[in-house]
Amino acid sequence: MSSKVYLALQDNDTSRYIVEAIEQDNPDVVVIHQPAMIRMECEGQLVVKKATVEEKMGQSWDVQELHLNLVTIGGNVDEDDEQLTLSWNR
Repeated sequence: MSSKVYLALQDNDTSRYIVEAIEQDNPDVVVIHQPAMIRMECEGQLVVKKATVEEKMGQSWDVQELHLNLVTIGGNVDEDDEQLTLSWNR
């Protein structure tokens, strides 16, 4: 079984800021642009940090707003007010 986690978002303006933040916080992430969506894959763990997304957007952002643009997700989700983390339990 692969230990890659993944996250796919609708390809829109809001998601592009989230993708930029994910790329900054996860240097090993692979970003794949597909028709109408952006898929991100990472070995082991992928983190979406509220502070980084807010920095990119230039405004307040709630981690749960990620679900408004979410297409699919692969991995175990650990979510709180500050970040969402995807990983596989080992």
